[in-house]
Amino acid sequence: MENSRRTFIKNAALMTGFTIVSNTVLGKKFGHTAPSDKLNIAGIGVGGMGRRNLANMNTENIVALCDVDWKYAGKTFADYPKAKTFKDWRTMFDQMGSSIDAIMVATPDHTHAGVTAHAITLGKHCYTQKPMTHSVYESRLLTALAQQYGVATQMGNQGNSFDACREVAEWIQSDTIGEVYEVHCWTNRPIWPQGLMKPKQEMTVPSELDWNLFLGPAARRPYNQAYTPWNWRGWWDFGTGALGDMACHIMDPIYWALDLKYPIKVNGSSTLSNLYSPPHAEIVKYTFPARGRIRQVNMPEVTVHWYDGGLLPDRPTELAPGMMMGDENGGIIFVGKKGKIMTGCYGMNPTLLPVSRMDNFNKPKAWIPRVPGGNGNIWTSNAHEQDWIRASKESKANRKEASSNFAFAGPLNETVVMGVLAVRLQGLHRDLLWDGAKMKFTNIQPSDQLDIVSVDEFSVIDGDPKFDRQFTKVNALEAANEWIKHTYHNGFSLPPMPKI
Repeated sequence: MENSRRTFIKNAALMTGFTIVSNTVLGKKFGHTAPSDKLNIAGIGVGGMGRRNLANMNTENIVALCDVDWKYAGKTFADYPKAKTFKDWRTMFDQMGSSIDAIMVATPDHTHAGVTAHAITLGKHCYTQKPMTHSVYESRLLTALAQQYGVATQMGNQGNSFDACREVAEWIQSDTIGEVYEVHCWTNRPIWPQGLMKPKQEMTVPSELDWNLFLGPAARRPYNQAYTPWNWRGWWDFGTGALGDMACHIMDPIYWALDLKYPIKVNGSSTLSNLYSPPHAEIVKYTFPARGRIRQVNMPEVTVHWYDGGLLPDRPTELAPGMMMGDENGGIIFVGKKGKIMTGCYGMNPTLLPVSRMDNFNKPKAWIPRVPGGNGNIWTSNAHEQDWIRASKESKANRKEASSNFAFAGPLNETVVMGVLAVRLQGLHRDLLWDGAKMKFTNIQPSDQLDIVSVDEFSVIDGDPKFDRQFTKVNALEAANEWIKHTYHNGFSLPPMPKI
């Protein structure tokens, strides 16, 4: 394994150093292929959502598949019997680097950045599932690397390619509801276990799983089936909970419509938060600065409120009795000086409130380009993947970037995972002031301490309830810096931040 890592790093250095290369995939000047060519795509993390993504990319050549759990990935392996299979993406790049144009990444959150960053330095176009990264720094890094290497990128928030996102932006920027100063958004997630304590039992690693590769850059620990597959979302070291999972979808139309970038202030609260696992339910309040005027409306300071785990904003008085807010997966309510807009999850099915306003509403003329297929069924459409494939086949000089390319998705993802930090730092009992350019909180002092729950047990003895709740004391500034930019373990690393 160590030899593979060294070989990968050596090859990466060689590949990124060449200015004249052969007419293989890398020889097409970092993956710039003619529109008539098919891309050679490698899938990394193919047992879950990655399988659906690859099915939506099967207009191209699926040449390699990589997953640390070959049982979980078995169905996808069967889908593409000619594709070469791997457990370690570094080995895959060693052996097939010159045969791959592009990659699809759908691994657990904590490994998105490492795979994607190194692929970009090799000139590979990248489709990376949401959340784009596990940390703020990783989002900034991928955004900068994509700019430096000129590859086509896309975060896997598929609603971004649908017409509804654009329609909401057009309504708001046409001054339909006036200046928007408040937004509420929510999800029905989590639908996996959260609020968990550290497993006490060490289990035998299944033969089909490479546990060390699953851990990747995370600190080592014994295997337990509570971590994987899929349940990794409910562990801080591997996932980002309901916020990371769904806010990239639900906050996406808000970023579109309001032209947001970095918040200046954030505050989080939740059900019991602990050292290991996201809470059952949480609320995050972001404050964004004024952005000037866009088309026909001013963009004043705006607060964006996030809710998950069954928590909801106050019900709008304009909503008819019995009418659901949003839809079964979540929704958005924009509050403007002249009215409100409500949507479902992904910004779908927007409506003015009260709904009766739609009877005489003349929708503004569409001006934001639509993505082909973006008006169909979001669960069956391949619009998002195909938009990225189109961009990957265009030269950098003439490319129309994919809808959720990293220049857009990076700042969005930074905000999402920074909200995770607000929840983890809620024990400071204050609004946290955020310097987006420098990626740091400005009002956490070196002496600030956090008491974080590390043990929370309950038993009944002779009819008497017994509670055992213990806390671990950590330095708040050190913890915040670690959560903004994770320490990589086990020989994994990231490329340096470009100076752009």
